[in-house]
Amino acid sequence: MKLNVGTLAVIVVLALLFATQARTLPWTVPRIAGVAIALPAFLLFVLARIQLGRAFSVEAKATTLVTTGLYSRIRNPIYFFGALMIVGVIVFANKPWLFLIFAVLVPLQVYRVRKEEQVLSEKFGAAYLDYKRQTWF
Repeated sequence: MKLNVGTLAVIVVLALLFATQARTLPWTVPRIAGVAIALPAFLLFVLARIQLGRAFSVEAKATTLVTTGLYSRIRNPIYFFGALMIVGVIVFANKPWLFLIFAVLVPLQVYRVRKEEQVLSEKFGAAYLDYKRQTWF
């Protein structure tokens, strides 16, 4: 599975920005907790993106039904681990008011998931519905 250069560039830039900020700040309990949440979520997010390969698209379209790797357990690991990553960054920043933005983001992501599920269901029919029954979110 091939990771496109644009996605890789964004991932590297975000990781470098986070690492640069993280090393200049004192390590408080919220910062340690934030990193403990964000770092594994980030790594799993990257793994999910790699496993999705060419099936990745910004718009909902169905080219391939990916059911291996993380996708064998979680239907939407990019959304799930992306959300966890954001929670980790918010905890790290120790700015609870940012959860208001997160509260807006979650319903938008759920909307996108439902739209993608509709497209996948139309394209793959019973195979997608069976896959959906065997996985979480």
